[in-house]
Amino acid sequence: MTTNTPILVLGGTGTVGSRVADRLRGAGHSVRVAARHAECRFDWSVPDTWSAALDGVHTMYVLLPDQTGMPESFMREAYRTGVRRVVLHSDRGVDVMNVTHLQEAERQVRESGCAWTIVRPDWFNQNFETFFRQAVLDGRLCVPVGSTRQGFVDADDIAAVTAHVLIREDHIGQVLPLTGPRALSFPEALDHIQRATGLTVHFDGTPGAYRESLRAEGTPAEVIDTLIENFSAAAAQGDAEPTGVVEKILERPGKDFGTYAGEAAARGVWQQP
Repeated sequence: MTTNTPILVLGGTGTVGSRVADRLRGAGHSVRVAARHAECRFDWSVPDTWSAALDGVHTMYVLLPDQTGMPESFMREAYRTGVRRVVLHSDRGVDVMNVTHLQEAERQVRESGCAWTIVRPDWFNQNFETFFRQAVLDGRLCVPVGSTRQGFVDADDIAAVTAHVLIREDHIGQVLPLTGPRALSFPEALDHIQRATGLTVHFDGTPGAYRESLRAEGTPAEVIDTLIENFSAAAAQGDAEPTGVVEKILERPGKDFGTYAGEAAARGVWQQP
């Protein structure tokens, strides 16, 4: 069932949000992408930009920028203008890693009066072509999680699940933890990239190496300490277990990391500029 009422996609120009918007359009839905540099300009810090984005909207998807909190008044304004369905993009480590701005956003969504669903993905496969790309090209990646296995999940699968729950009502009031079909350590994930590209990438999962890498980038000491503390808490949980949520909702296998690595390499993701 399609409708001319636009589905609002906040954060619709990024890795996941753009894919959500594309999937909704592909299914015949009207989509309004709102972001700081989108046709519909939206800035979380400028409330005057909210009304144009929210006008005439019943359903919306919210993906907050990194380290950006949801203003306390936003969900009240959204509900006042007619929003009744919201899907929030959160993080699987939101509680373990004490991601306070997402914890607060989840609370606000739950208390908004809207029908809600919260999507909590694990590490994106695509982190290796965004945040970690230069480290891959440089041949050394440092993340202080040791050899614990992570639930790497593909952005296409996250977007497919998100689009599904935006246009259906069978996951209202649920928190959906999304993982890929198998858990991998960072060395195992990098091995797939190495085999697909011929690159050699060394991994160091120690806090000391991570601290040194961030110091070299000029990251403040207190920020480094907090990051290491949060990553250590996540690592202490042990290996991730695939949740099977992607497969259950989409009724198909999730994309394996090895498949992702081969496809990304074919796109030239890790070619030197």
